Amino acid sequence: MARRTTTLTVVRTERLTPHMVRVFLGDPDFGAFEPSEFTDSYVKIHLGHDDDPTLRTYTVRSVDSVRREIAIDFVVHGDEGIAGPWASTVQPGTSVTMFGPGGAYSPRPDADWHLFAGDESAIPAISAAVESLPEDAIAKVFIEVADRHDEIYMETLALVDVTWIHRGAASNEVGDDNAGDNSPLIAAVRATEWLPGQAQVFVHGEAQAVMQNIRPYIRKERGVPAEWASISGYWRRGRTEEGFREWKRELAAAES
Repeated sequence: MARRTTTLTVVRTERLTPHMVRVFLGDPDFGAFEPSEFTDSYVKIHLGHDDDPTLRTYTVRSVDSVRREIAIDFVVHGDEGIAGPWASTVQPGTSVTMFGPGGAYSPRPDADWHLFAGDESAIPAISAAVESLPEDAIAKVFIEVADRHDEIYMETLALVDVTWIHRGAASNEVGDDNAGDNSPLIAAVRATEWLPGQAQVFVHGEAQAVMQNIRPYIRKERGVPAEWASISGYWRRGRTEEGFREWKRELAAAES
């Protein structure tokens, strides 16, 4: 990702669900921020002190050129972690430095249909993609959350079938019987009817569920070529982002 640096100011925050907070960022450097053409546009946000930098990666939910604001959604679990507590307590006027944006995925107009799947961490990117679909597009969406209180509305003109999957607890509280290899998202994706024609697939979320379970199903069993599939873990259960990056490096080395 290009290391373009932008400094913005927190304008306001909005509690979307019990486990998601939206932070709106505005000037002084809004004009210097160059929006990505991709719907999975992301930035790395500097949340630490200058002498102890902590970077966290988040999707750019939207860019409003009229109000000169950027919206970023944060999954929150009380006091756990770094970014969630920050988003829950940050005050208007706080300066935020970020790097980016980067990105690699947008819905292809030549796809016969689209499959989206993920957990809370993927809601911003999936929402942005669904909202960008043209009227004649067909899509299936599967999103795993704690319960109905974590569901959100996605506005779209396309023919979109959204299935919310309730695991029964927050992602940091759910037991092993409903997470990782046992994530209910896996069964939902495997059970859905596979539509005819060329599918474009976007699956992101907890790495064990996505990379070790859903990816083999999509790529091998369904035969979706790499150029038609954006599949990656956004986080890994039991690991910080730093630990997750190390795990991804180990996985890449093992697969090569």
